[in-house]
Amino acid sequence: MYAVIKTGGKQYRVASGEKIKVEQIAADVGQEIVIDQVLAVGNGAELKVGTPLVSGATVTATVVAHGKHDKVRIFKMRRRKHYQKRQGHRQQFTELQIGAIAA
Repeated sequence: MYAVIKTGGKQYRVASGEKIKVEQIAADVGQEIVIDQVLAVGNGAELKVGTPLVSGATVTATVVAHGKHDKVRIFKMRRRKHYQKRQGHRQQFTELQIGAIAA
């Protein structure tokens, strides 16, 4: 069984037992969270698509860790104008262990 969930402005296809990295969620490590924004639920050849959400469907997940992704380097330059700007960014994430999918 799998589900398509929405969290942090992005959509993820998840199955029970998977680990995924999502945008940072304000929850402690080890805490169990319930994601109720489920867009679709599939089981084999059967697919249930919501309009826009599947009513009554939830995904339970456990927070495994918090961290930062690798650094993305930004370099801006204007030719012949002696302008150079360097910048870096590390996006924070929360790693989730997907538990039960209730449809």
